[in-house]
Amino acid sequence: MSLTETAQQIRRRDLRIPLGAILLVIALTAPFIGSRYVTHSLIIALIFMLPAHGLNLLVGYTGLLSLAQAAFFGIGAYTAGLLAVNYGTPFYVNVVAAGLVAGALALPLGIPALRLRSTSFVMCTLGFVIIGQAIAKNWISVTRGDMGLSSIPKPHFALGPLSFTVSGTMGFYYLALAIGVLATLAVWAIVRSPAGRNMIAIRENETLAESVGIPTWRYKLIVFMISAVFAGVGGSVYAHYLTVVSPLTFQMYYSTTMLIIVLGGGAGTISGVVFGSLLFVGLTEALRITPELRMIAYGLCLLALVFWFRQGFAPLINRFWNAIGGAK
Repeated sequence: MSLTETAQQIRRRDLRIPLGAILLVIALTAPFIGSRYVTHSLIIALIFMLPAHGLNLLVGYTGLLSLAQAAFFGIGAYTAGLLAVNYGTPFYVNVVAAGLVAGALALPLGIPALRLRSTSFVMCTLGFVIIGQAIAKNWISVTRGDMGLSSIPKPHFALGPLSFTVSGTMGFYYLALAIGVLATLAVWAIVRSPAGRNMIAIRENETLAESVGIPTWRYKLIVFMISAVFAGVGGSVYAHYLTVVSPLTFQMYYSTTMLIIVLGGGAGTISGVVFGSLLFVGLTEALRITPELRMIAYGLCLLALVFWFRQGFAPLINRFWNAIGGAK
């Protein structure tokens, strides 16, 4: 490695702290800069970032195209809603329970599905969403059918003498931001671990990975379950934020939105999922008050992906990062 390349790498490392600090300041001050509706849009983006992180582990790092995230998202939402409404359990218990239930249900679903290949696997995961919505609509004694669950309480925390309820938009933004940061760090730890390298090996060449001793099917099943956990956690946060859950939580639109976040932001990159969530969910949600402009902006983003950024916007982010790192 030349001295010039070494100096550039040192400059990039030196820039990570100030750039990270700037991004942190922007994230912390965002509710004070924008309106209440902008803050609401950022909350929705942060919520959808959670199942998108899980889907990225499947699509971007393991090479499995799944449409089942909406099913696990809905399972997490209903789990949290039922626990909160029927048993009055606190928010943090509901979040953990939603993730665990979604992950546990992914096990019996994934065992037969992961033995299928390509198109058959995709169609099977789509069936999970349809079945989940049908159960939510017809198991009226539990889910209340099309009426759904209402009056789900806002998150309440009791820390010794300190007790408070997160009811306002600003308070929920910081709660969603904290959960989003923890989820992002968890994904970073997974992909940087030896398991993450094995996942990438499976994505690149599953047959070769199997030949060198990597238990590919077991890895795919575990990643499928972890992906469901992220979706379940996102669904639970979604339920506590909107305080209402209905069978529409299982709609296919959510699965396609999560897939667009991953592919549009840049599959196999963590920064791409964060950027994709802000762009494809946060921005479009903020533009909901102008439906025509919203659909035009959304369509232009998709056209840009098709014609100029076929690997998502992550390469553009990396080029910008490298340009800053190479600046003198």
